[in-house]
Amino acid sequence: MSGRKGRVNNNAYKSLILQSLINPQMAVIRITKEFHFEMAHALWNYDGPCRNVHGHSYILFVTFSGVPADDPENPCNGMVIDFGDLKEIVKKNVVDRFDHALTVAGFAPDEKIESYRAHFENVIVTPYQPTCENLVADIARTVSEKMPSGVKLHSVKLYETATSFAEWHASDNT
Repeated sequence: MSGRKGRVNNNAYKSLILQSLINPQMAVIRITKEFHFEMAHALWNYDGPCRNVHGHSYILFVTFSGVPADDPENPCNGMVIDFGDLKEIVKKNVVDRFDHALTVAGFAPDEKIESYRAHFENVIVTPYQPTCENLVADIARTVSEKMPSGVKLHSVKLYETATSFAEWHASDNT
């Protein structure tokens, strides 16, 4: 790579950099899929209107990272993970669980929880206050337990309203 007088050959250096950028064996890629679900919740002991049962149209973004497969014999050649597999993981473990459910904290009084169960078919009792922040952490934990080898959960973003969301990033939780 050295040219005359010990200088770096800029063309050779640029070529090496370009090769590392486009070589799938070296590139870590992030892929994201968007999901939608409807869920109601009530925040126990909260001093605002969210203490009442109310619902949201949640939008969930799940981002995985990894190195794309580099094997012409692999049906997923060039992919970090097949988007269909990503969809199956999140749909089965998150969307199907929360969609059209009422989510309440397990530390609410038993009579309150039983009243919800008497009136609603799909009641999820969580060990935490079902805020957007706690939900996103629960979703990240759930999804990360289902990851195939070689793929990492990079981030989870959960919109509770059009202008309010919570995010979980792996880099913040190591």
